[in-house]
Amino acid sequence: MPLSDTSARASGISTTQRLYRAFMGARATLSLALLATQSLASLMGARPSAWAAWLSLLYGVQAVLAWILPRWFGGGTWPPTPDRQSLSWRQITLSIGVDLALFSLLQWWDPAGLSYGALLFMPVLMAGALLPRLPALACAALSSLQLLAVAVWAVMMGLEGGLRISQAGLLGVGLFVVTLLANELASRLAREERAARGSLEYARQQADLNRLVIEEMDEGVLVADRRGLVRTANPAARALLAEGATLRPGPFRLDATPTWAPLLRALTQAYSERSWPDTGRDVLLDFGGGLQRSLHVRMRFTMRSLDGDDLCVLFVEDNRHLEARNRQEKLAAMGRVSAGIAHEIRNPLTAIAQANALLEEDCAGQPRLEQLTRMVAGNVERLKRIVDDVMEVAPGVASIPQTVQLPPLVREYCTDWAATQRLPQDDTSPLRLAISLDETATVSFDPHHLRRVLINLLDNGLRHARPMPAAVRVEVMQEGTEWVRLSVLSDADPIPAEVERHLFEPFFSTRSRGTGLGLYICRELCERYGAKIDFHRQESQHVNEFRVLLPRLASPAGQDTTHER
Repeated sequence: MPLSDTSARASGISTTQRLYRAFMGARATLSLALLATQSLASLMGARPSAWAAWLSLLYGVQAVLAWILPRWFGGGTWPPTPDRQSLSWRQITLSIGVDLALFSLLQWWDPAGLSYGALLFMPVLMAGALLPRLPALACAALSSLQLLAVAVWAVMMGLEGGLRISQAGLLGVGLFVVTLLANELASRLAREERAARGSLEYARQQADLNRLVIEEMDEGVLVADRRGLVRTANPAARALLAEGATLRPGPFRLDATPTWAPLLRALTQAYSERSWPDTGRDVLLDFGGGLQRSLHVRMRFTMRSLDGDDLCVLFVEDNRHLEARNRQEKLAAMGRVSAGIAHEIRNPLTAIAQANALLEEDCAGQPRLEQLTRMVAGNVERLKRIVDDVMEVAPGVASIPQTVQLPPLVREYCTDWAATQRLPQDDTSPLRLAISLDETATVSFDPHHLRRVLINLLDNGLRHARPMPAAVRVEVMQEGTEWVRLSVLSDADPIPAEVERHLFEPFFSTRSRGTGLGLYICRELCERYGAKIDFHRQESQHVNEFRVLLPRLASPAGQDTTHER
């Protein structure tokens, strides 16, 4: 693509308007040539008429001003808008119309002087290139008829011979041919420009799409050359390279700070070897103060760029995130295996429980054997709970959310739990319930799973709470405009930091007979329904809080009422 075309397209000027601008320059040149020709003819003795000279001078002034001042003579502003694909009537009149009228007048007023017929090629060519085919052919026909009329008039006046009519006919044919060719070439140029604009717009959309995808990637992406100049870097890469600082997207050099020296050495090595392992290599960045970061770097080389240099695309990722993702994948695989094992254990456990029940009947009156059967029954129940817990969070289990009213369910579950735990029903009870929410507030959750989450949190709170009234509190309230907060607070000692970081991990328990699945199940069930669960220590009240945020479906009530138990 020529540079002029590229710059014109970049500026938003259409093909028609660019051709019009070029023809206006050609008109200005033609007017000066016409004045020069008339002056030369006067010096050689073939003096043109005074009217022809004055018309030529006026035409020269108009053509030059129309070329120099397109805003005044072209109509509208210049450059025109990109969607302007045709000429205005003012532009047509001040260019093609003026040319046809003036050149025709020159022919009529000076039929025996200079031959002005060839000048008609300018307006005809403009019409063929800038107007639709039918109006362009009309201009050619008008010019041809005018030439024939002038030739006939000259013959009738005895100024020319009959050969003048033949010349006018041939010239008219030439005008038609030029019109058709110019119109076809202009149409093809317009089609190519539309195709180019469509391709350019598609390329721009693709570039915007690629930029959006790269900007949203969790993996860091850098584009660098062999000199260590980073052309661009996405936010993830900038966060990995700048610890607690702001880094611009690019360009910047890798030798600007000693921290990036290992990355620059790796880039230089990759360029010198012209290869890099597909699996990547690890690079250690030292930020000072004992802070280091291990990055896993993969490199891919692009085709040779316009400036003759190969570019390298670096994909960087924090090894800690990579290891965490590997652990998640391993946990998912272990979950599937555990679910299969738990399913296979369930049937033997049922058989053991039935056999133990029969033995218990036969061992009636034998204290030692009864103790053994009770021990077997207790461990069978414990294994059943473990199997149920594992099956509850098994991968692939479909969750069907339901629209439920949260306050009545929480009140029902807390009442059932208190009855199961045989808690007193008076003020000495360790359970307190406070609902600061409208009774019709709804959330999306499975009622059975919601009960499981709440019961697990209540068991955990009562287990670690101090033996005192209101040691365990359940609060339900609005959290912002989109969430409902369900909190279980227990008046207990602070949880050690080394224990807190593992609270929601599977099979982690501080009790010898604990399964370590209670809080893990709570987190997994909450994530299934778009809820969030977290632990907070409220030092001001000396309580531990497990907070569950559930997305609220109904609009917040205008005024909430508080219910306490």
